[in-house]
Amino acid sequence: MLAVSGGKRQRAARDRMASAARSYAALGWPCTPGAHPPAGGDRACSCDRLGCPDPGAHPVSGAWALEASVDPDVLARWWGKRPDANIILPTGRVFDVFDVPAAAGEPALARIEADGLPIGPVASVGGERYLFFVATRGAPVDEDEWWSCHLDTSPETVAETPGMRWHCRDSYVVAPPSVLPYGREVAWIRPPEGGPLPDPLRLLEVLSDSCEAAR
Repeated sequence: MLAVSGGKRQRAARDRMASAARSYAALGWPCTPGAHPPAGGDRACSCDRLGCPDPGAHPVSGAWALEASVDPDVLARWWGKRPDANIILPTGRVFDVFDVPAAAGEPALARIEADGLPIGPVASVGGERYLFFVATRGAPVDEDEWWSCHLDTSPETVAETPGMRWHCRDSYVVAPPSVLPYGREVAWIRPPEGGPLPDPLRLLEVLSDSCEAAR
């Protein structure tokens, strides 16, 4: 019985990513498989890149932007082949994401709630960064005022918003329940409920102020 129960727990754990990907697809959020920490060895990432700057937090395929899908059959095939693959969500399609240090994200979330501002899904990345999901601006006319960045960029050089990363067009985020090296996880603080996402402009000032205060 213990062996059977253990086997069930193992299968449930291995299906966790596939189940989450299906849930995101049901919301209309395209997914693509991501790298993950290997089960053994001394490498932090399953990819072949030596010194990977974002272990476990980047897509498996270089064609992720074209391949990301909400098709349940496609997702079943991907996670059937790679049950341990993390989940990557492209941004700039259904939503954008403000990605800030946890030291800024926690007080910002408290202020947003206290001020009664609309708040959407919020996730924690290994307890180190907070992801705020907001409505996408797509390709705005005021192009110069918006930027798109991958997880391995260094947006801290942007003086106006120290520590903030704005994931919009041509970018992505790693999604819960993805697993990161050294036992860290990506987890929801406020899970998605399928409702309208908040206007990013209404949250930008609060998040920018929090990033500045956390410097």
